Amino acid sequence: MVLITEDLIRRRAEHNNGEIFSLEEVSLHQQDIEKIEHIDKWCRDLKILYLQNNLIPRIENICKLKKLEYLNVALNNIEVIENLEGCESLQKLDLTVNFVGQLSSVQSLKGNLHLRELFLVGNPCTEFEGYRQYVVASLPQLKAKKDRGHQMNTSN
Repeated sequence: MVLITEDLIRRRAEHNNGEIFSLEEVSLHQQDIEKIEHIDKWCRDLKILYLQNNLIPRIENICKLKKLEYLNVALNNIEVIENLEGCESLQKLDLTVNFVGQLSSVQSLKGNLHLRELFLVGNPCTEFEGYRQYVVASLPQLKAKKDRGHQMNTSN
């Protein structure tokens, strides 16, 4: 199991000369990470967080990232959309190819008023008839809903 450590963040931070406390972007993809931890304490100014292609089963320990605009957790083991209420600036959430089965878990994103893009492709919840309409009705703040390469505007 790979742990998120200060050293790992420093090595993966591309533009901040090893300074993690004022970091705005970090790429922790393809690291075999199994748990999101410490980022909310060490990187409070993060705007972009890449965690795709890991082994993460839940979204946790990032709710204090008030400046976070983009979270990529595609290709993980996430089953429920949760714990993002405190991410007040979240605009884009990529959950492509996870295990989100309960469509109702999108309700947890209602408070993310700046959310404009949500990617759910490859999740079991997309197999439900009418799922797109449910997502758009639940999250009217979405500008577009992308699915299977097609873009769906909320006006549809």
